[in-house]
Amino acid sequence: MKACGACHRLFDESSGFCPVDGTKLEPVDLGKLPTDAADPRIGKKLCSRYHIFRTVADGGMGRVYQALDEREQRSVALKILHPEVAADAVAVERFRREFDISASLPHDHIVDVLGFEKTDDGSYALVMEYLEGEELRMLLKREKTILPERLIRMLSQFALGLQGAHDKKQVHRDLKPDNIFLCHTPDGDVTKILDFGSVRDNSENAKKLTVMGTTIGSPFYMAPEQAQGLPSLDHRADVWSAAAIAYECLTGIVPFAGSTGPAILLAILTQDPALISEAGRAQHVPETLDEVMERALSKNPDLRYSSIGELADAVGAAYGLEGDHRLWATVAEAKLTMLIAERLPAKLEAHKHKAPAPAPTAMDDAFRAGSAGGPGGSGGSLPDDYVIMGMPQERPQWFWPAIGGGALVVLGLVVFLLAR
Repeated sequence: MKACGACHRLFDESSGFCPVDGTKLEPVDLGKLPTDAADPRIGKKLCSRYHIFRTVADGGMGRVYQALDEREQRSVALKILHPEVAADAVAVERFRREFDISASLPHDHIVDVLGFEKTDDGSYALVMEYLEGEELRMLLKREKTILPERLIRMLSQFALGLQGAHDKKQVHRDLKPDNIFLCHTPDGDVTKILDFGSVRDNSENAKKLTVMGTTIGSPFYMAPEQAQGLPSLDHRADVWSAAAIAYECLTGIVPFAGSTGPAILLAILTQDPALISEAGRAQHVPETLDEVMERALSKNPDLRYSSIGELADAVGAAYGLEGDHRLWATVAEAKLTMLIAERLPAKLEAHKHKAPAPAPTAMDDAFRAGSAGGPGGSGGSLPDDYVIMGMPQERPQWFWPAIGGGALVVLGLVVFLLAR
C-alpha cells in the first residue's frame, strides 16, 4: 500500500500520485503514521490489525475512518460508535445487526461489510470496504440535477443491488440520496447502496431495537404507507422512494415539499406531485416520463411498479432506450448519452399520438385519503419471514388516519410521528 503524506489517503501499489492534491505517493511506513491531537485514534492500531490513517466522516452515531488492514493489506473503512452510543446496549445490538444483515447481502452494488469488532478503547466498529467517491446527496447539493443517462445507469445498478434484498424479503425503508454512494470510473458511476440497518423481527430484543432506532430522518422519500407508520409496508415502499429520488435527480426538487416535517408528510399523504415534465421544464425532462412517475409515486402500492427494476426499465424506455436495466447498468454513460440523443425524438413524436392515461381509480383515491390501510388493506400483514429495516413500532389500530374525516387527523398523525 502507498499513502499520501499530505492528506493521508491510502492507495494501492500501482498508484503514483494523489489524485486529490498531486502529492507523490510513498510506501506506507507503519513506524511513521499520522497523528491528530483532536482524535487520539489517528495513528493508532485497533483490534490488532487496523492502522487508522484519517477521519473520513463524522455523524451522530459514530465516526468513519480510513484504515490499513495489516492482515489483508488493503484499505478499509471503520465506522466506530461514539462513546456515549457504545455505552447503550440496545444501540450496540442494533449496530451488530447492521453487520448481520449487510453481510447476508453480498452484491457488487451494495457496500461490502467485512466485520464487526469490539475496539481496544471500548467501542464497536463496523469494518467495510473503503469507497472512493461521493454520496448522491453531495452531488445533488453541488450540481442540483444529473443528466438522464447518469440517472438511468445509476438507477439500473441500484435496482440490481436492491433486488437481492427484496428477493430475501428484506425492505430497506431508508432509501435517500445520502444512502447512495457513487464511485466514479471512466465509464460512469458505480453505485453502492449504504446502510442496511435496524432490522425488525418478532423477538422482544428486536422490539426494543425498533423502539430505540425509530427516527423519521428526512421525510421527503417516505412512501405514504410508511409516512402513516403502517406495519404492513413491503418492498413497494422502496419503489416509491427510488422514484422520489429519480424525480429529484432530474428536476432539482423533491416531489413533495414543505417547510416542516409534518407539512412534508401531509403533502405525501394528501397531494399529487407536479408532473415531472413541468417541474423539470428547465432541464428538458420529456413528457414521456409523466406517466412513469405518476405510477411509481402512486399512493396505492398495488398501482406502482412491482420492483425498482421495472421502474428503471420504464425510465429508460421513456428516453427511447431499448433493452432493460440489466443491460443499462453496464453500458458506459457516454454510450447512453448517444443512444438517448438518437432515439428520444422518435419516442416523443410517438407520445404525441398516444391516448391519455386513465384517471386515478377509486382505490388510489382511498390510499390518498389514507383509509385503505396500506399494503394488504387496513390491518393487513406480511408473511412472518418478511424483514423490515428501520420499521416503526406498532401502534393501536384506532390510531390509523382516515383523511375522509378531515385533514386534521393526518396532521395529528404526522405531528405524533415526529414528536416520538
